[in-house]
Amino acid sequence: MSSPQSSSSSSQSRQRSSPPLRSALVKEEIEDVLESEVFVDVNKLRKCARQGIPEELRGEVWKFLLGVEKSDRSQSNYFISSVANEFTQRRARYDAYREIDKENVEVSKRVRGEVNRYLARTKKENLLDPHVAPAIFEAVICAYLNCNNHLEYSPAFVQICAPFVITLKAEYDIYSCFERLVDTLSESSLTNNINKRVAQFLSYFRTLLPELYNYFEEEELDVGEWASSWLRNLLAKELPTSCLLTLWDVYFSLPDFMDFHPFVCLAILQHLRDLLEDLEQSEIRSMLLRLPMMNVLRIVGQAHNIRSEIQTRYGSVATPRLP
Repeated sequence: MSSPQSSSSSSQSRQRSSPPLRSALVKEEIEDVLESEVFVDVNKLRKCARQGIPEELRGEVWKFLLGVEKSDRSQSNYFISSVANEFTQRRARYDAYREIDKENVEVSKRVRGEVNRYLARTKKENLLDPHVAPAIFEAVICAYLNCNNHLEYSPAFVQICAPFVITLKAEYDIYSCFERLVDTLSESSLTNNINKRVAQFLSYFRTLLPELYNYFEEEELDVGEWASSWLRNLLAKELPTSCLLTLWDVYFSLPDFMDFHPFVCLAILQHLRDLLEDLEQSEIRSMLLRLPMMNVLRIVGQAHNIRSEIQTRYGSVATPRLP
């Protein structure tokens, strides 16, 4: 496993810096945090992640943000180095994953079919090795379902797993991150079922963008079809991959990103409003199910504004905490 590149420069002010310079500064700051021998400051990683994580560091940062990698690298034994401690943590994850049964003939067949469709759709992006990736998807998803046999297979598992397969090298790390995220999504569904979430989202949609909402109704668009997928799967099926990865950088930096997610969805609708109002039903549906490229960090900024606006109108809206 490769270690983060070394860096001795201190972090600098990012105000008014150009995007390339800002990206370099974020990378430098993340590398400084990851190089700590005793304690990785996850709060600093969260702040950096909200500006987008450099591709080469994303996997390492995600593991800390999702709680897969422990931030405390120290040991009670003074003579055990932080490197040895980190190796011990990873070895434990590897051993635990190796013990999980990954055989599930019926699920494997369905995963393979969905992965092939995913690879065909993203072929131009050249993100994954089509000879290697399918087996990783099958092993990870089957392992998860074998450990959580109260859950049923969903094709969305492939889209949710894909960012981890793209970003992480080790299969056991892919599994650990996938497990953390799907557990979060499942818990959210139990406490706030999808029908309730869609109804609340549509209420906000009608309040914020009444003309677009009415236009969708005139075109007899099945709002429930796309809205439930957007809300349930964190836009894993709809956003272009590079946009999705940046959005998840931000989400994993928030302790309650599920509460913030509907406002991001509203910001996307607001961003695409003029374009959507020029389309007919079938074209609208296609765009909502396969969203175009967009500036995700700008969308996130607008989502914060929308949340504040709706909070003012409704009086009480869940606000994501920024540690």
